[in-house]
Amino acid sequence: MTPLERYESLVDDFEAFRQACERPLPSVVRVNTIKATVDRATDALDAEGIAHEPTDWHPGVFRLPNDSPGRNWPHAHGWIHGQEEVSNLPARVLDPQPGERVWDTCAAPGSKTTQLAALMDDRGLLVGNDNNLGRLSALRHNAERLGVTNLVVTNQDARNFSLKPLGENAADDRGVDAFDRVLVDAPCSCEGTIRKNPDAFDTWSLDHVHSVAGVQKGILRRAIQATRPGGTVVYSTCTFAPEENEAVLDHVLDEEDCRLVDFETPLDGVPGVTEWQDEAYDPSVEKALRIYPHHNDTGGFFCAKLEVGA
Repeated sequence: MTPLERYESLVDDFEAFRQACERPLPSVVRVNTIKATVDRATDALDAEGIAHEPTDWHPGVFRLPNDSPGRNWPHAHGWIHGQEEVSNLPARVLDPQPGERVWDTCAAPGSKTTQLAALMDDRGLLVGNDNNLGRLSALRHNAERLGVTNLVVTNQDARNFSLKPLGENAADDRGVDAFDRVLVDAPCSCEGTIRKNPDAFDTWSLDHVHSVAGVQKGILRRAIQATRPGGTVVYSTCTFAPEENEAVLDHVLDEEDCRLVDFETPLDGVPGVTEWQDEAYDPSVEKALRIYPHHNDTGGFFCAKLEVGA
């Protein structure tokens, strides 16, 4: 059984799913509104003769049918940024507001972090953390190119993230220096990236799925602990495995004071699954969203929104 066949019972149209996974992923860019408007970016692409098609769900996200996202001057000047279409979703679900305190737990190389900054109008405090020191250079480079100024970069294990360097009251995680919103775009087995990385399954193993699920649980628990009461945490992955998605949510719902909430999305998908291989999950995991490649001609994705309790 291949990794894809493992999920045949979960997918509404497995043949369409399999065929979509075998097609190359479309090139997509996001307009960086810190430096340019959608109209300005569109005019620049037109002037360069770069074909572009706005996506159905957002005017600032373009597909480039004949070009690579990074091979043009609007990209070099930070007006646009290459970012897979479905990858634009979690930051919009988190919906950060200007002036808030926001934490991106696993930030490098920075596509979602810089998107968060743009949604915040580059105001407030945005903490971009990653435990991989080598990847932080890409985060810093992208932030500088895109004109982000409200970003603080940290290098910590998100499972044990300390707020103390960020404020004098932060020793009390639920105090005034706790975060308003947190994004956990967690490290995962990357099954949903098969269209972009055809060799994604070459090193796949169930042991790795179980191992990374343990890391995900620790990061999501710490994110909830570091968020103020009433604050929002968004959890996302680019994998299909319920062990890394619904099972992680089920664990955190049992261990932390939080609840899953409904959210609107412009992309097609299906609810989270409540049962998988003799395991039953909290019924509220149905509020999560599973996006398969054949739904929107994108990569595979999982997204859930949680509200933190008192």
